[in-house]
Amino acid sequence: MSSAAENTLSIGEVLSMLKKEFPDVSISKIRFLETEGLVTPARSASGYRRFDTHDVARLRVVLTMQRDQYLPLKVIKDQLASDADQAGISAPVASAGGVRPDDFRPGAGRIRLTRSELAAETGLPEEIIIALEKDGLVWANAAGHFDEDSVQICEITAKLSQFGVEPRHLRSFRVVANRESGLVEQIATPYSHPRDRDAKARAQQTVRELASLFVQLHAALLRAELIRSGSG
Repeated sequence: MSSAAENTLSIGEVLSMLKKEFPDVSISKIRFLETEGLVTPARSASGYRRFDTHDVARLRVVLTMQRDQYLPLKVIKDQLASDADQAGISAPVASAGGVRPDDFRPGAGRIRLTRSELAAETGLPEEIIIALEKDGLVWANAAGHFDEDSVQICEITAKLSQFGVEPRHLRSFRVVANRESGLVEQIATPYSHPRDRDAKARAQQTVRELASLFVQLHAALLRAELIRSGSG
């Protein structure tokens, strides 16, 4: 199992991950968000910033709220704190309620990594990535490259591994994802009309909205179940 340090990213690596989605972001911007208390990366023994999956997810949320809602940083900070307090659980799960349809826009192709590069990027050993491939949780394209979805899945897997979670424990997630993607496509089909030139765009937007609602439902059900069982 890789150490916590191996499962974190440098500020330069974080910048590379965010740059495609947020072209205006810079290292100085990330540092500024840290000084404002929007993100709190750990520090290595040498004093370098080390960002984990939660840090990167939080940065995405902050940058998205700035870009799409034009909110001041203080408002964003207060809203994130309020969301986490109301959920009564950790911020990564609490933020799921803030998933938006646009988060499901196709982005494959912006990142192209080999398996070894994916391992270096996420701190996940190659043998674990191979296990994820066998279980259909990540996959490479015809050229042998992995995309940003694979990066995120591997980052989450790396964090879960610190709690003793193994790839075999994640197989059910793939089964559920397959079943739900089929249901989403089935529901969206009536919104697509062959003679309507805007039908494809409308159907795609419907898919994104449904996917967002499904993720929010998962978060709500998990929260409710944890509270009911006394674990929350």
